[in-house]
Amino acid sequence: MQDDEFRPRLGKIGSRGSKAGKRYVGQIRAAINRAGGKVPRGRFTGSRTGRGGAAAAILGSRDRHAAFRQRRVVVKARVVKLAGKGVDGARAHLRYLQRDGVTREGEPGALYGVDSDRVDGKAFLERAGGDRHQFRFIVAPEDGIEYDDLKPLTRRLMAQMEKDIGTKLDWVAVDHFNTGHPHTHIIVRGKDDRGENLVIARDYISSGLRERAAELVSLDLGPRTDREIEQRLRHEMEQERFTGIDRRLLSMRDEEGHVLPASRDAFRQTLHQGRLRKLERMGLAEEVGPGRWRLDNELEATLRRIGERGDIIKTMHRELTGKGLTRSAADYIVHDRSGGQEAQPIVGRVVARGLADEISDRHYLIVDGIDGSTSYIDIGKGEATQPTPDGCIVRVTPRSIGPRQVDRTVADIASANGGRYNVDIHLQHDPSATDRFAETHVRRLEAIRRATNSVEREPDGTWIIAPDHLDRVADYERQRARAEPVVVDKLSSLTLEQQVSFDGATWIDHELVSETPESLRGSGFGREVREALARRRQWLITQRLAQEDHDRIVYRANMISLLRQRELNRIAGQLSDELGLAYSEARPGDPVNGTLRRSVELASGRYAVVEKSREFTLVPWRPVLERHTGKEVSGVVRAEGISWTVGRQRSGPSVS
Repeated sequence: MQDDEFRPRLGKIGSRGSKAGKRYVGQIRAAINRAGGKVPRGRFTGSRTGRGGAAAAILGSRDRHAAFRQRRVVVKARVVKLAGKGVDGARAHLRYLQRDGVTREGEPGALYGVDSDRVDGKAFLERAGGDRHQFRFIVAPEDGIEYDDLKPLTRRLMAQMEKDIGTKLDWVAVDHFNTGHPHTHIIVRGKDDRGENLVIARDYISSGLRERAAELVSLDLGPRTDREIEQRLRHEMEQERFTGIDRRLLSMRDEEGHVLPASRDAFRQTLHQGRLRKLERMGLAEEVGPGRWRLDNELEATLRRIGERGDIIKTMHRELTGKGLTRSAADYIVHDRSGGQEAQPIVGRVVARGLADEISDRHYLIVDGIDGSTSYIDIGKGEATQPTPDGCIVRVTPRSIGPRQVDRTVADIASANGGRYNVDIHLQHDPSATDRFAETHVRRLEAIRRATNSVEREPDGTWIIAPDHLDRVADYERQRARAEPVVVDKLSSLTLEQQVSFDGATWIDHELVSETPESLRGSGFGREVREALARRRQWLITQRLAQEDHDRIVYRANMISLLRQRELNRIAGQLSDELGLAYSEARPGDPVNGTLRRSVELASGRYAVVEKSREFTLVPWRPVLERHTGKEVSGVVRAEGISWTVGRQRSGPSVS
C-alpha cells in the first residue's frame, strides 16, 4: 500500500461503535450531570449575533472565583421599537426620567452625556427621529450609595461599551437617588457611527454589560472582602426571596432531584443547611432522609413572587408613613395583573403613584380605599392613565377582556350581510339605529385596526369582518389589558379636605344625593369620608342648599347644577380676564365652533376652552380631544354630550 492510499475499515450496518465507546460517552454524560450541567447539543441560538458577541464570550469564560469577589451590579435592559407611537413613548419616557424629586436634593433629574453635564433632550430625540429602535438600560451598583456622583462611572462604562461593540454611541443618561438604591438610566440610539441600525449581541446585553460595570465598580471600591461576602451570604440565608444560595442548591440536585448539601467548607455547609431549614419552614423543601433534601418544583418562581410582594409591602409602608398615615399591614392588598374579572372596583384616595418597573415604564397606584383597605395596583403603561395627583379621589376598575356589545352587533350584522359592514348596511339592517349610533361601531373597528390589523377596511369604507371576529376582539382586549390592566377614573381632583367647603359641585355632594352611595367602612379612609360628609352637610345648610327636617337632611332638587354653575361662572370670569374675551355659555341645542385652545380642571370635571374671534365658551372635555389642541372644531351641544368635527372641512373626522 502506498503512503497516500487510504482504506476505510467499515463496521457492520447500524453499528454505533464499540461497547467501550458507549461506556466512555456514558461516563462523560454522567460526569456533566453530576456537575449540574447539560450535554452541549451545538444548537445555534443567535445569542452572540451582533456587536459585542466576542466580548460577551470572553467575559463569560473568565475565572469564576475572581468574579465571585467582584462588586455586584444589577443591569436591566430593554430594546424599544420607535415605529408608530413609540416616538411619543420615547418622549414621555425621557420626560418622566427628568421628573421632580429624583436627585439627592429632591430636584428634577438632569440629562447628561459623554462630555456635558447638561444636554438637550429635545435635540437627542430629533437626532433619533428616523431610528428604528433605541436601547434603554438601568445600571444599579449594589454599593452605589458609596458614590457621591455616578456620572464618571457611567461615562467610563459607556466608553468601555463602545470598545466592546466597536462603534461610537449616541447616548444620554439620568442619575436617580430617590429609591434608596442609586441608579442610572441610560438611553442609547439604535444607530452605529455609520448611520446603520445598531444590533448588539443578546449575550452582551444580558450579561456582558453587567460584567463590565462590575469590573469598574470593583476597581473604584476594591474587591469584596471575605467578611463582606460572608455577611451578605448570612443575610441571604434568612431572606424570603430567591437568592444565590437557592440557585446553588438547585444546581446540586442529583438525577432523582435530591440535594445532598455536602461541602468541605464548614461555612458553606452551615450556610446550605441553614437555608434548607428556612425553606422547610416556608414549605418549599422537605428532608427525605438524613442529609438528603427535596426542593419544591416551583421553588424559584414562588420565591421570586414572595420577594416581589415583600418589596411592594415595603413600598406601601414607606409611602403611607411618609404621608403621616397609619394603616394596619393586615389591610394591605396587592392587586396584580392576574386579578381576573371578578375583582371589584376600588374607590379611594391616591396616596402615591410611582414606577413599578422603570425599564418597561409600568406604573403603580397606592389607593387608600373607602372600604378601609389600602391597595397597591399595577396600572400598566404610564401614558395610558391620566395624571393622578396625590390626594385626588379615584375609582379603579379592572379592564374587561371580553368583546363588548358593539362588537357583537358588528359581528351579527356582518354575518347577515356576507361578512361586510358599514354605516349604510347597519342602518338597513336596523332601521331604528341612527347615524351617530352606527358611527360608534366604525370608530371601534378603526381602533382595533390600528392596534392589530385584525380587521380590513376597503377604499369605499366597507369593513371585511371575519367569521371569528369576536375571538379576534378578545385577543385585542387581552393585548390592551397587558398594557392597561385597569381603568382609572378621576372622581375628583380636589382632596377630601378641600371638598368640605368648596363652592362648587364635588364628589362628596354626589355621594350625599346618590340613591346608591358608596359603602363606607368605619376605619381608615372610610371613616375620614364619613366625617367629611357630615361637615359638608353643615356647609350646605349654611349656603341654603340643604335644610334639616326633623332627623334627616333635605337637599335642594337642583343643588348639584347650582353648585356646578357657580364654579363654572367663577372660572369663566377668570378666563375672560386672562384671554380678554367675553364668555358665552353653551346650552343644549347651541352650536359650538372655534379653535380648541386648552382644557381647564374643575371640581365637576374637565372642560374644553373653545375660542372664537371675540368670545370663548366652556364645554365638557373628551379625552379624544387631547391630540386636537389648536385645531378648528365644531359641534352641537346635546344633553348626552357633544358631537365634534375637527378641521375646517365639512368631511373632517368626527370625534364624538
